Amino acid sequence: MKIRNLEIRNRIFLSPMCQYAVEAQDGVPTEWQLLHLSSRAVGGFGLIIAEASAVVPEGRISPRCTGIWNDEQAAAWARVNEAIHRYGAKSAIQLAHAGRKASAYWDFSGKSGTVPASEGGWQTVSATDEAFSDFAAPHQLTTEEVAALPATFRAAAHRSIGAGFDAIEIHAAHGYLIHQFLSPITNQRDDQYGGDLQGRAKLLIDIVREVRAEIGEGVPLFVRFSATDYREDGWTPEETAIVAGWCRDAGADLFDISSGGLVTGVKIPTGPGYQVPFAEQVADGLDAADQAAPVTAVGQITDAVQAETILRDSKIQAIMIGRAGLRDPYWPLRAAHELGVEIDYWAPNYGRGKWPVARA
Repeated sequence: MKIRNLEIRNRIFLSPMCQYAVEAQDGVPTEWQLLHLSSRAVGGFGLIIAEASAVVPEGRISPRCTGIWNDEQAAAWARVNEAIHRYGAKSAIQLAHAGRKASAYWDFSGKSGTVPASEGGWQTVSATDEAFSDFAAPHQLTTEEVAALPATFRAAAHRSIGAGFDAIEIHAAHGYLIHQFLSPITNQRDDQYGGDLQGRAKLLIDIVREVRAEIGEGVPLFVRFSATDYREDGWTPEETAIVAGWCRDAGADLFDISSGGLVTGVKIPTGPGYQVPFAEQVADGLDAADQAAPVTAVGQITDAVQAETILRDSKIQAIMIGRAGLRDPYWPLRAAHELGVEIDYWAPNYGRGKWPVARA
């Protein structure tokens, strides 16, 4: 697969997944990120997308989350990228700001809600001053504060490219800050960043333009969307397709389609490939507007035949593997074996794994 100047060895992408590494301090990735991501490169993934990494300190989901707002973090990411590239994969980073869902207790902490300042937490910010679930209420960003945000994404993109990432993804999904601006549930603003769809999308479009200006014409730029809030008064797949088209015109290349995360108490009809129809809707909407762009699918895609069928029978152009990739770092190698596909990036040390019976 080729996107701008980037050639990717297959259409299996590792979805960005937060690691909450216990050793993480001040947003610096650790040996865990190095081990976690480089093992997936050995395992044959084509593109490896590093976890949501904050563009400013207060943008971290939790105190254990990674960042890309300073040079120490960039230097640590450079080591990770060196290992990923050594084993033939390409890398991307997901630039993020958690907004009102920041300063949260991490998975497996046994706690929920906002980490207090006494435990290393901080004041969160958002499009609104309404709290998420049992979290503390955020500070509603002023117009001037919102206008300053695209520059933080641009600076993070600059550091990311310097650290060796091959592509950039902007996180506009899962109820984090950009999604908080996109959705009418959380955006009731009366300034230029609220109101109609164009106003609610302005922050994202400005970020896309700034990041594209920074990374130049050769580097791919992705956007991750939640296609629906699963509420009638929320964000919709139709709006996702429209805003994706605007992002494409502003310089984005590929759209990574997920769903949900903005509010609790909604019914999400999960099941194998349950988000694929949303990705297809976005692809159809882009095609109808003569703004065709690659769209990826994610969500309970777990086996090789299922993934290959999605690619063959729909407009989806790449598969994001998430939890299945946590269970099996070598998912792509196993998929090649099961589909009978000969590939040239088996590590020679693992060569016997290509065959059902060990050769003498």
